[in-house]
Parts: sequence; C-alpha cells; structure tokens
Amino acid sequence: MNKYEDKFQASIQNSFFHKLSQSEQEFIRLKAHLHRFSHQEIRQIIDIARDLEMWNEKSIMEIFPEHSQKKVVFSRLKKAYEELRNKPNSYNGFELKNQRDEQKFTFKTEAKDGFGLGLCPVASEKTRCCNLLTLDAVESCGFDCSYCSIQSFYNQDTITFDSSFATKLKNLQLDKNRTYHIGTGQSSDSLLWGNREGVLDALFDFASQNPNVILEFKTKSDNIKYFLENDVPKNILCTWSLNTPTIIQNEEHLTASLDKRIRAARRVADKGVKVGFHFHPIVEYENYLGEYGEVYARLLREFKAHEVALVSFGTLTFIKPVIKQLRERDFRSKITQMPLVDASGKSSYPFETKVDMFRHAYNSFVPWHKEVFFYLCMEEHEMWKEAFGYQYSTNNDFERAMLAAYTKKLEMEFLI
Repeated sequence: MNKYEDKFQASIQNSFFHKLSQSEQEFIRLKAHLHRFSHQEIRQIIDIARDLEMWNEKSIMEIFPEHSQKKVVFSRLKKAYEELRNKPNSYNGFELKNQRDEQKFTFKTEAKDGFGLGLCPVASEKTRCCNLLTLDAVESCGFDCSYCSIQSFYNQDTITFDSSFATKLKNLQLDKNRTYHIGTGQSSDSLLWGNREGVLDALFDFASQNPNVILEFKTKSDNIKYFLENDVPKNILCTWSLNTPTIIQNEEHLTASLDKRIRAARRVADKGVKVGFHFHPIVEYENYLGEYGEVYARLLREFKAHEVALVSFGTLTFIKPVIKQLRERDFRSKITQMPLVDASGKSSYPFETKVDMFRHAYNSFVPWHKEVFFYLCMEEHEMWKEAFGYQYSTNNDFERAMLAAYTKKLEMEFLI
C-alpha cells in the first residue's frame, strides 16, 4: 500500500463511503489516486456521490469531468453538482428505494424521569416564534417523513410511552390567570396512536380541568375515532399538517393521503371542534405553486372560516445532524436537493424563494384573512413583512396576537 492509499483510507473513515456501490467506491478511489485529492476534497466527493444516489440523479461516474488538472476537475464537479441542487426538482420518473411499506416498531412503556412543559424544540430568538409550549406525550413517530427532525432525536423503531404520564399531567401546576397554548405533536404524531396507554384520556381530562389552556393536537393521520366517540372540550384544537399529493407520495411515507386528512378534518369540524391547517414544509419543485394552490382552493371550498382557527406556513430548514442522518439512510429522497443558504443558523431556501412561496400561500386565502389566524413558523422577522404585509415586533407580541385570535375563536376568556 503506497503512502497516498494510506491517506485515502484515512479520508474515508467515518464517511459515507461504505454506503456507495462497489463501482462508485472503486471509481472514487481511482480518481483520488489520479488527481491526489486532499482529505476535504475526498470527503466532499463522497458526499456528492451519496446525494446523487439519494436524489435519484445521475451517478458520480456520469457527471465526473475529465481533465488533467485537479483544480479544474474539482471545480467542474462542484458546478455540475450545484446545478442539480439548484434547479427546481422534478418527481417525474423518481423511483423510491427501500421505503417502508408498513409500520413496524416496538412499543415500550416505562417510567420516565422528569415532566413538565417544554419550549418548542426549534424555538429561537433569531426567528419569529409563537412561544408554543409542548407536552411530550409519546416519543418517536410511526410515520416516515423524509425531512422530519424527530429521527435525529429518537429511535424510529421504538415508540415510548411514559407509564406515569396521566399522574404527572394531573399534578402539573399552571397559573390559573394565564392563557396557555400547548401542543402535543412535537415528539410524535398527536393522533396516530389513538388512546393507547390512555394518552388521549389523560389529555382530554387535562383540557377539561384547565379551561385556560388551548390544547392543540397536530397530525398527519386520519385516526379521529376518539374525537368522534367522545365529548371534546371546547379548548381543544385539532390541526392537520397538509401537503400536496406529490410530496405526500414521495416524501411523507406511511402518512394518510391528502384526501383522508381533509375528510378527517371535515368530520371533526362537523362535530363542532375547531380545526387548523399547517403547510410546513412547503417544498419547491416543478409547478409546486400550482399544486399547492389547488390544495388551498380545496380548503376554501370545503371549510368555512368560522370553523378554522389557524393556517400556518413554513418550509424546509435543516441543521447539520439531520442532513447527516438523511445521508445515512438507505432510501431515496429529493428533500435535500435544494439550494442551501444560511437562515438564522440553519440551512434553508434563499430568502427570495421563501417570499414567493409564502406570499402565494397567504394571498390564496384572502377570503379567510379577517376570521382566521395566519402565521409563519420559525421564519426571519423580515419575512412576515414581505409575505404578509405586516410583522410583529417581538415574539411576545406574536404570541399575544395568536392567543387573542384562538381564544376568540374558541369562545374562551383571554387571560394574558
């Protein structure tokens, strides 16, 4: 083994080299020896090869440029890769690989240390945040959305319930003179598990005993059996995360279809429960504005403004551990095939792209503007002005406006 091979072997340690096909591994080794690529260049070439496979694009061997000078080769390779990253994605001909076709996981119930209200896990002073509080009723999710950050925190194959959740919930001390907005869909889907381990029993009782709490259940499921069979406290919101059929089919695996989600929301609204809709993430791809526009128009046709408490918009944002986790998985997704720019310490679409998607979304709901609360989830302060035509000065101002709108819709007293 020559000295450069020693360097090459050191460079591929703890990389995604082992995830590549045998032919790609040999190709990269050959080109690395030929051009004497540096450690960082080898690592970047491996990441490029991994992304191309995940995106179902041409392989590293097909886009690798031929030239005698290393700098020219590497520069042209990066350019070809960035062109694929920056062009609008197309799901035409996109072939899924190793996607789960059914839910297979282990359920675990155990006593957990600690309990209480936590801040939204993505809360940041760098972006406009509603100060949502969260209750982790269940840990890990049975759905397999390719962009989800839950997979970087929990074992996707094990669903964990806290055996003392109901008791801890009853003992939770809240200020009776304050209005709270609490969500249960941050560490798992709110409704997927139904009333397993008595989770919904405990949460409904908690809502009944705390009329100053707005309790939001957020879901991508159509599992509304418990809502239909039980009296629902008036301070409960049931909200659906929606997307286009293209994204649901290719990126939101194992979730309910768009039709099933909307039908479930319609049945819950028919029972008198206020509903809401989250478009997060809005994903850019060919004709995406047209497809999202069809979903927006459908909601306007099938729901009345007085039935809907909220509509939120957000888009893809990544931290490095999540991107690493995605590259580690043996599946295909175009979710990271996007121009990544800094967005308040995370990676997201360029500012101008987000303005287009959010402005289009908000303007699509003009008939609801006076009766429904609209907001952007974890976006820069300036984005509100560009997309909505107004903005909040602080997170607290945003929170107060949201709570005032929700309590009015739910016919609750506003205590903050």
